Amino acid sequence: MKYDYLKENYSELVTDIKGVCTQVGKNYDDIKLVAVSKTFPPEEILEVKRLGHADFGENKVQELKSKFDELKSENINWHLVGHLQTNKVKYIADFVTLIHSVDSFKLAEEIDRHAKKAGRIINILVQVNTSDELQKSGIEPSDAKNLCREISSLENINLQGLMTIGMFTDVEEIIRENFRMLKDIFDDLKVDYPGFRYLSMGMTSDYRIAIEEGSNMLRIGSAIFGKRNYL
Repeated sequence: MKYDYLKENYSELVTDIKGVCTQVGKNYDDIKLVAVSKTFPPEEILEVKRLGHADFGENKVQELKSKFDELKSENINWHLVGHLQTNKVKYIADFVTLIHSVDSFKLAEEIDRHAKKAGRIINILVQVNTSDELQKSGIEPSDAKNLCREISSLENINLQGLMTIGMFTDVEEIIRENFRMLKDIFDDLKVDYPGFRYLSMGMTSDYRIAIEEGSNMLRIGSAIFGKRNYL
């Protein structure tokens, strides 16, 4: 069958995640897996959905909106996992399930404004740059507390946790330190924000480390869909 590899990839991934969870004493059911479908066609999203998966992530607003429109009847939970510009919030405000990449109060205010227009509450995560890489979005770790406090005043936003991207390196200990830093910030803030649910960290290359360091939301693409074609 044309898409058998998706079933095999997905099954292998879930089995591996369950294995890591067992090793560290976590419950697999407490892990939210977001299948990052950027650059892959709606047909492949549907194939993965048929396996019982409902959460899909996109990096770009235009692609997210296009796929939502095409798959509107499929009851999919859509996540924006890439950088979001304020002038593009309006295109996803009426349907997005969770925005992982809020890194300024200005952006949060714009999301809140469009959420009010759409008559809904929008769930968000604050993105923290724990690797200190200039090319990555996200606020400084030291600013996370203040930004969360500011966002908590917005009526149409539901702040559900934090997100980070581990450093792109083969040095495991550096990645582990990035994730550990976010977990420490998460634990500190959770005292003041009982609505904190998600610690979004871990992708195809580092999800095992992320689970070991406390992640309960993984953003995984190529381990499910295969290598991307960016042409």
